[in-house]
Amino acid sequence: MTDPATPSTNATPPSASPPATSGPYAERERLVMENLKQIYDPEIPMNIVDLGLIYGFEWSGDDVTLKMTLTAPGCPVAGILAEEIKGAIEKVAGVHSAKVDMIWDPPWTPERMSAFAKHQFGYA
Repeated sequence: MTDPATPSTNATPPSASPPATSGPYAERERLVMENLKQIYDPEIPMNIVDLGLIYGFEWSGDDVTLKMTLTAPGCPVAGILAEEIKGAIEKVAGVHSAKVDMIWDPPWTPERMSAFAKHQFGYA
């Protein structure tokens, strides 16, 4: 099994995108995002969804790869956080297995945060 926090070597990074609003995976993605809103960055008092760390989903049947980043590549809890995220995804009905693919390009910036997070941190 590969380390879920191993950086991706994909040449083309996905663009930041919200979960699908239609299609075969829309409901599962909505439920995954709800679960991920319960997971907080260990150093910043905000959930990983509102921080803008989620880049998107890649589905293969009932298996999903979550594309995400962290606020800094040297995050010492990347592996532990990835396992927590994987577990939260796999709790969603209809998800057989999940993988967390940490990517660093495009890098995270505060502009990726939700309006709520920007307001909380004084960016809005």
